[in-house]
Amino acid sequence: MKIPTICRYCGGKVVLTDSSKIYGKNYGKIYLCTNCNAFCGVHKNSDKPLGTLANSILRTKRKETHQVFDRFWKDKKMSRTEGYRWLSEQMKLPFSATHIGYFEIEECQKVIDICNENAA
Repeated sequence: MKIPTICRYCGGKVVLTDSSKIYGKNYGKIYLCTNCNAFCGVHKNSDKPLGTLANSILRTKRKETHQVFDRFWKDKKMSRTEGYRWLSEQMKLPFSATHIGYFEIEECQKVIDICNENAA
């Protein structure tokens, strides 16, 4: 995943900073747009982004998607990795590209639909 330097939403400057700027408490580093506050988390002990920059609408959809997907793989007695492998097959994506933090709203909805269709 490429390190963001320019915001994909507003073209503003993106900086690596402490998550307390968003949450009021430090949960680690984030990439943050200094103009519109789009952000993404960062892997611990690195500068590698966890996904793509997300505005509030996309963050909300990703949270919803995680709730549905996490419940799905746990209910199916899968490990998280097994769940993502299964999802990559369902979405016809490489395993390395199957991460909710990389998905846009449409892909998030597809994950929700796939999980709901296969929940029984």
